[in-house]
Amino acid sequence: MRNFRELNVWKDGRILVKDIYSLTKLLPDSEKFGLISQIQRSVISIPANIAEGCSKYSQKDFVRFLQIGLGSAYELESHIILCEDLNFISSDTSALIIKKIQRLQKGIASLIKYNRSNH
Repeated sequence: MRNFRELNVWKDGRILVKDIYSLTKLLPDSEKFGLISQIQRSVISIPANIAEGCSKYSQKDFVRFLQIGLGSAYELESHIILCEDLNFISSDTSALIIKKIQRLQKGIASLIKYNRSNH
């Protein structure tokens, strides 16, 4: 059984959740049930799926949950781009958050590749 608490991608995901929740406080109240909800669900999904995947016995199932987490990271990136498009956040803020998201995407993708090739 894997320990998700030891995975850097899970740790980075936790930090990203805090960053994103701070960011969503800046969005208009009119987006409470729209973008804010979608953004928060997608960011929470990243570390949640990594943790859930660690409970799986097979390597294939673990990788599947990592892929779901990776998909949520891409969804989150898209939402942040839309926030910038809608002038809810500045391009500087968007670029900073997207850089963190992409770093996490690369980490998850590397973990997927490692687990596919070595197990």
